[in-house]
Amino acid sequence: MQTTDTVLMIEPIAFGYNAETAKNNYFQIEQTGSDIQSKALAEFNTFVGKLRSKGINVITIKDTLDPHTPDSIFPNNWVSFHKDGKVVLYPMFASNRRVERRDDIIESIQEQGFEVTEIDDWSFPETQGHFLEGTGSMIFDHDNKIAYGSVSLRLDENLFREFCEKYGFTPVVFHSYQTVGEERLPIYHTNVMMCVADQFVVICLDCIDDKAEREKVTETIKNSGKEIIEISEAQMQQFAGNMLQVQNKDGKKFLVMSQTAYQSLSPSQISAIEKYCEIIYSDLNTIEVNGGGSARCMLAEVFLPKK
Repeated sequence: MQTTDTVLMIEPIAFGYNAETAKNNYFQIEQTGSDIQSKALAEFNTFVGKLRSKGINVITIKDTLDPHTPDSIFPNNWVSFHKDGKVVLYPMFASNRRVERRDDIIESIQEQGFEVTEIDDWSFPETQGHFLEGTGSMIFDHDNKIAYGSVSLRLDENLFREFCEKYGFTPVVFHSYQTVGEERLPIYHTNVMMCVADQFVVICLDCIDDKAEREKVTETIKNSGKEIIEISEAQMQQFAGNMLQVQNKDGKKFLVMSQTAYQSLSPSQISAIEKYCEIIYSDLNTIEVNGGGSARCMLAEVFLPKK
């Protein structure tokens, strides 16, 4: 199943710009002012309310002040929850993000009635400088058992291939870039340039500079039976690739994105998406600007079986 009706979201308590992640996340801009946390919390709460109003099960867990984790609002990078009961923990690039991995969060999910059969800890390679940041770096087509991965400092190709072999995914490896000043630099996470839904894929093909790689990705998507909805690099910069399809308890599908992303889309792109599912969008500006991540990054899908 491509979509779940349950997502984990971490409520921020000391959200802010993270200089460690900004080294290779070119979306981040540091804002000044003492109200960054309060604005981010307001955006978070509004977003949670919109999801719940559509019948989506949102499990919210508060961050802790100690240790300080400015990026804890983006849990999908350190953990994933699988339908066979496995919970996977991932190796993280920024040392101050590694402490986001909390056993009590997994315990809280279990207390909500979900079964955990195994915790598969892949975090050790981070001590050797190798990273694989969860569903930020890997985009899963669950139905077709395909995993898309754009190589960057946060997606080690060997680790990605090893993960795919263990979990039964066919890896599709490519390189994607964004223009920063005069340079073409690697996009830090695959999930800012593509989103795989049940019947369509939103993707910025212009970011894949190598023609052969671009053709391979295009062909793989087409062969999987999904429609390609293409976005421009300018739209990608507005987080139009950072979307996630979810469903509610009745099985109705939704594509979740930020207001910034939604406003960047053309009427024809919106129509193409709405052929398949309703759009939910929310204002996440403070979180996007300071954190360099958007709606999809805030949602860790829970595919675990119910007890």
